[in-house]
Amino acid sequence: MIWYTALVLAVAGERVAELAVARRNARWSLERGAVERGRGHYPAMVVLHTALLLGALAEVRLADRPFEPALGWTMLAVLLASQALRWWCVHTLGRRWNTRVLVVPGLPLVTGGPYRLLRHPNYVAVVAEGIALPLVHGAWLTALVFTLANAALLTVRIRCENRALAGLPAASVSGP
Repeated sequence: MIWYTALVLAVAGERVAELAVARRNARWSLERGAVERGRGHYPAMVVLHTALLLGALAEVRLADRPFEPALGWTMLAVLLASQALRWWCVHTLGRRWNTRVLVVPGLPLVTGGPYRLLRHPNYVAVVAEGIALPLVHGAWLTALVFTLANAALLTVRIRCENRALAGLPAASVSGP
């Protein structure tokens, strides 16, 4: 359980790093005329992602979920791949990446990096992480509840982002 707690804390630390990057990028975007969209769903997103971390730890401890090597190691690989994809998205979007919906007017739509393959690759990472992190140590209930709640939230979030991005011209951009 100690190593799993360390893993969840490492993911929490990664979230803190994301928020630092997002705050810096938000300042940059707002200075260039960005307007935030989707403020109403952002608090729910913060609560849901915090609940994922706490729920995984609580379920493993309280329900005495065992570590099953075949599932655990596979899910750890999925978790690491999801982190790599997330940071590829962050790198590709550069200063435009954010946890909030901020679109700088006049900048072209990014279509390089993972965005040449998917419109919202960061959410593939979020979905994979939401399943994998709890299942590393058998917390299947947390994985299920997070996945269902996240599906509802992502429906709102992706619609919001699509509306915000609708007016941008397409251009092949691999970075900021």
